[in-house]
Amino acid sequence: MSKHSTETAIKVNSKKALQLVTELMAIPGKSGEEALIAAEIKSRLLKAGLSETMIQFDSAHKKSPIGGQTGNMIVKLPGTMRGPRRLLMAHMDTVPLCEGAKPVKKGDLIHSKSELTALGADDRSGCSVILNALLTILEHNLPHPPLSFCWMVQEEIGLVGVRLLTTSKLGKPRMCFNWDGKLSDMVCIGATGDSGMLIQIQGIASHAGAHPECGVSAAVIASRAIDDLYTNGWHGLVIKGKNTGSSNVGVIEGGAATNVVMPELTIKAEARSHNPRFRQKILDEFKKAFLKAAKSVKNSEGKQGSVSFESYLKYDSFRLPEQEPAVQTARLAIEKQGGQPELTIANGGLDANWMTAHGFPTVTLGCGQQDIHTTSETLMIDEYLKACQIGLLLATATESA
Repeated sequence: MSKHSTETAIKVNSKKALQLVTELMAIPGKSGEEALIAAEIKSRLLKAGLSETMIQFDSAHKKSPIGGQTGNMIVKLPGTMRGPRRLLMAHMDTVPLCEGAKPVKKGDLIHSKSELTALGADDRSGCSVILNALLTILEHNLPHPPLSFCWMVQEEIGLVGVRLLTTSKLGKPRMCFNWDGKLSDMVCIGATGDSGMLIQIQGIASHAGAHPECGVSAAVIASRAIDDLYTNGWHGLVIKGKNTGSSNVGVIEGGAATNVVMPELTIKAEARSHNPRFRQKILDEFKKAFLKAAKSVKNSEGKQGSVSFESYLKYDSFRLPEQEPAVQTARLAIEKQGGQPELTIANGGLDANWMTAHGFPTVTLGCGQQDIHTTSETLMIDEYLKACQIGLLLATATESA
């Protein structure tokens, strides 16, 4: 490590930062299979001189419904100067569409070489922002407040890693910054909540050719319920007076043969809203629609099917006040880079949802991602490099220096 004067501002090495994100995006690591990317991040930190004792993994994967190869990766550094502990975070996993991605630079963007794969900028660009900040601190021996860095697992399947995070390993951070988004001027201070639904429909099997009238089709019950929800405005974009939300029937599984009246069917759905009470109202309407549909379908003997309905919280909504220290500090860093901070509220879930629920108010910042979860995904190089500089400012507490 080289000695460095606190009077001299360190700028991000754009070439190194760009090489870093390109190499990280090329490493496969869908949810539950983050071992390779975690090993790569750890290897780079050890080569930079970080003590292995400062790198920890929690056991989130052992509690996850899908299992997994590794838990959340946590690095905790004592401060070289006084100040409240800061936490920088991003998630390591990518969606399955990113498997096999080969990043290539084209002008001001990085694309996936193949038109059949996504890029993985979500969220390897975030991983690179915080890793670049830590590597730069280590390389130049930069002064910094107490710091924690977290690379989360299993974000893409419902914020599982952060929900199961061992928070006692974090060192009680006072300000938390999460990178997972598009424009570097973005300061996301809130996000919607999401509740899942598991709906199991039990019909009555019968021969679909010889005695169809003796059966009760689970498919018919489901179709009637879904049509009811759609017709009455409870499926898709849901607007009722001043309340807004959304719902979606995402998975339908049932049946094994065309000559059998479908005896059972399973549906997985979700309801979202920034208002927890309205989100519960959507859940209630789903339950009511399916119970009503089950009573409306009878066979020739007057028998009917049944429905079991379960709902569960994936993550709750949150909104930070504008005066929250993490919000104000992020704004200062963006302004120092010549940007204009834009406070936003997300309609999707973020690791910040659960971090805030754990008692660590967290803002989410952009890092150049574009068209995520599609084969058109790209990384905007300029926005990513701005995010790297903002990350370094926040890690070294120089946003207002």
